[in-house]
Amino acid sequence: MILPVILSGGSGSRLWPVSREHYPKQFLNLNQDDVSLLQETALRAQGLASSEAPLIVCNEEHRFLIAEQMQALGFKQSRILLEPCGRNTAPALALAALLASEQNPDADLLVMPADHVIQDNQAFADAIEKGLELSHQGQLVTFGITPSSAHTGYGYIKRGQALLQGFAVEAFVEKPSQQIAQQYLESGDYVWNSGIFLCKAERFLQALAQHAPDILESCQAAFQTRTQDMDFLRIDEAVFGQCRSESIDYAVMEHTRQAAVVPMSPGWSDIGAWDALHALRGEKDPEHHNAVRGDVLLRDTRNSLVYSESRLVATLGVSDLVVVETDDAVLVAHRDHAQDTKQIVSALKEAGRPECQLHRTVYRPWGHYRSMEITESFQVKEIVVKPGAALSLQMHHHRAEHWVVVEGTAKVTQGETPGIDAALRSFLLSEDQSTYIPLGTVHRLENPGVIALKLIEVQTGSYLGEDDIVRFDDKYGRDQEP
Repeated sequence: MILPVILSGGSGSRLWPVSREHYPKQFLNLNQDDVSLLQETALRAQGLASSEAPLIVCNEEHRFLIAEQMQALGFKQSRILLEPCGRNTAPALALAALLASEQNPDADLLVMPADHVIQDNQAFADAIEKGLELSHQGQLVTFGITPSSAHTGYGYIKRGQALLQGFAVEAFVEKPSQQIAQQYLESGDYVWNSGIFLCKAERFLQALAQHAPDILESCQAAFQTRTQDMDFLRIDEAVFGQCRSESIDYAVMEHTRQAAVVPMSPGWSDIGAWDALHALRGEKDPEHHNAVRGDVLLRDTRNSLVYSESRLVATLGVSDLVVVETDDAVLVAHRDHAQDTKQIVSALKEAGRPECQLHRTVYRPWGHYRSMEITESFQVKEIVVKPGAALSLQMHHHRAEHWVVVEGTAKVTQGETPGIDAALRSFLLSEDQSTYIPLGTVHRLENPGVIALKLIEVQTGSYLGEDDIVRFDDKYGRDQEP
């Protein structure tokens, strides 16, 4: 039985401004217009023979996004393991292996990043079948991508002697220079390191005990603290935080003698930067080699990626550019500098600007809101609440709010005294009706209807930050997080 383990970490900073810390690339529809990269990964795993529903390891911030995207695929109850803090892939897989060893000790763990593209699912499935033979022989299997170019952005694996349907791993190699990458390509002995693994849960734990016992001990102690919260399995932050951060490669694969690699050519890409997306989509325009998305008009443009989310973007007489537009930021870069976009993100962080973390549209378990206009003294938002969903019972110290219902029905709860039910009153608002929430007033917004509730919120006050929320009750188990 295959247990897919999807690792959903990272911020995808090289794909800014579309990918941001609170809504990174695995949640975006970068390859297909109707499903995200995370959903593609889950569907790919579901297509394998003898595959269980996936176990997803992610951080607290993204838990509701993942649950919603899995539900959209038909997974009624998702298995989501929450890392309270990032500690790289080895501790993440250790937690998954500990859970699997309790529930299904004989399971083969298929470990996949959530943000990769694979265009040939049959070639991927064939490679997994080859890897299963090695896994059942006690090997720790990784999958190498047969290189199509002398790429310097990937790590490489040197294959050794033949083993069943694969090869022993002779060495893991860091990202090489252009000259060395060309030598690797010409030798035929090297493959790109895909970051995809397959092994028995118990076998990985044994290898971890041998090569990184401190990581195993920390993860075992943290795993003992686990608690169940809806679809989420929570781990204590204080205990897990003591574990050192390490990748699977560094912790185990580079040290074990039981590492095997299966080469494959499934049309793989990690979409690590905008030039990778250009390569993925540029094939659709063999004459000019342009890749486009959204409302785009090109004239005398070549070898460029032009990506629009909210308005018309036109280019004229340019080549070798990356142009990416969102509703609050525009990136223009030469394709040769596509890997350096994270420098922009670092500069935004240093300046304390929110564009490195948040989009104008922010997703919450109850729905989403979009910031339409913001100044020092007022902010206008569009708020969309899913049917049956409710915001927390809350109050604000620094702002008042005026709500105007645009579509659907709103149930509004209001009161002046926190925690005293008798002091709270509820009433319904329909389209074109409004209400005012004074500063310091306890309130809750709910959608009792069967269609989405849409309203316009106008905030006024001396401070409009999302951390000005005091919660008294929340159906989603949130405390003081926004």
